[in-house]
Parts: sequence; structure tokens; C-alpha cells
Amino acid sequence: MTKKLYVGGLHHHVTAERLANLFSAYGTVESASVTIDKRINLSRVEMSSESEAHEAIENLDGIQFEGRTIRVYEARPVRRRGKVFRWGRW
Repeated sequence: MTKKLYVGGLHHHVTAERLANLFSAYGTVESASVTIDKRINLSRVEMSSESEAHEAIENLDGIQFEGRTIRVYEARPVRRRGKVFRWGRW
């Protein structure tokens, strides 16, 4: 079963290929994507197993990569929080 990870704090020049190469030292990378714009600096990596994902988290969280400290953590389902404010109404 695949395990999804989020990666934050990446430099804006990092590509999905470079991100996949970084994580491949800890297992098989099923997919990698990089989303960096003015509001979002969060990328995703999908590892082939839970054990590989945990090894990647332990070894990569907090390291310097391309001149920035990156954060690696397990993806979790989004929780709904009460009422959502949209277009000026509750």
C-alpha cells in the first residue's frame, strides 16, 4: 500500500525529479509533485510502502536541501471545522 507524504519549505527551483531523487534513497517513489506559488509551498511524494515512508520522514525531516530546511510529514485526511465562510455568508 502506498503512503503519501507532504514536503514543505522547498526552494522554488526544486523540480519533481530532484525531489524524487532525494526520496529514492529510502525506497521506491511512486510519484512526486512540486507545487510552489506565492501562497503555497507544499509538495507531495508517494512512497511504495509505509515502512519506506517512515524511514524517509526520519531521515529527511529538518535537513538542508538546496539551501532550505525542509519539513517532511505524513499526509492526513482534511478535517472539517465547523461552518465555512464563503462569499460573505455563513
